[in-house]
Parts: sequence; C-alpha cells; structure tokens
Amino acid sequence: MTDRDLTILLAEDDEGHAFLVQQNLIDAGLSNRIVHAKDGQEALDYIHCTGTFAGRSCSGPLLLLLDINMPRVDGVEVLRRLKADPKTDQLPVIVLTTTDDPREVRRCYELGCSSYVTKPVDYDRFVEAIRRLGLFLSIVQIPGEIPPM
Repeated sequence: MTDRDLTILLAEDDEGHAFLVQQNLIDAGLSNRIVHAKDGQEALDYIHCTGTFAGRSCSGPLLLLLDINMPRVDGVEVLRRLKADPKTDQLPVIVLTTTDDPREVRRCYELGCSSYVTKPVDYDRFVEAIRRLGLFLSIVQIPGEIPPM
C-alpha cells in the first residue's frame, strides 16, 4: 500500500472550512485523494457505498476526518454508527471540530474515535493546526482493507 492508496473522507458542512482543510493538507505535502462529504449522511453513504455513492467501489484504505456539528446526521451519530457496525468499526476516525467541550471530547473517545482535534477559531492557528495534521497523516499507518475470512 502506498500513501496515495489512502482516501481521506472529509465530512464537513462548512464549505470554507472544507476548502481550508483540503488546501492545507495538500500544502503539507499530502498527495492522497480527498473526498468532501457535506453532511453526516453523505459521509455514511460514501463509506457504505449507498445513495449517491452506490456505484463506487468499496475497497481500499479510508480515513475519516469528521466534524461534529453537521446537518441531517451529526458527527457523533456518524461515529456511533460506524463503531457499532463490525464492517466499519476499525475505520480510523479523527474528529476535527470547533467544539472543545471536555464532555464532547470524552464522549467521542468513548465512542471510539482515533483522535480529537479542535479547530482553532483564529485563521492563522487554524492553518497551522491543519498543517500539523497533514504532517501527522503523512506518517501515520492506516490499516488496509482486510479480506473476508
């Protein structure tokens, strides 16, 4: 598996934040495919190859960058559903959100998120946080798809 095999699914309803995250991950040197889901339901559809993504191949390693406050299905519910399903419970999920409430952080870890990153409100700090996330993603090991037994 090469770094380029990994697809990063960005579930973010704020178009401005989505653009900044994508651009700064690219600026940090990531060459991975980044797919933008505009809400939690769209992220679930992408992961499960349903809805508008029914025709896509559900193979290859995937990492989810997940915002919490989204329409239709919020990020906490997306996380809960993914971790409750044996088909997706090993999917790495990094919560990337402006919510820094310690109770929310604890709840996401209890539900099984891999990491929790708070997006700073200040633009320069936001850009720096995403750049560092990009550097982290460039070295982290992500499990590939495990063939069925």
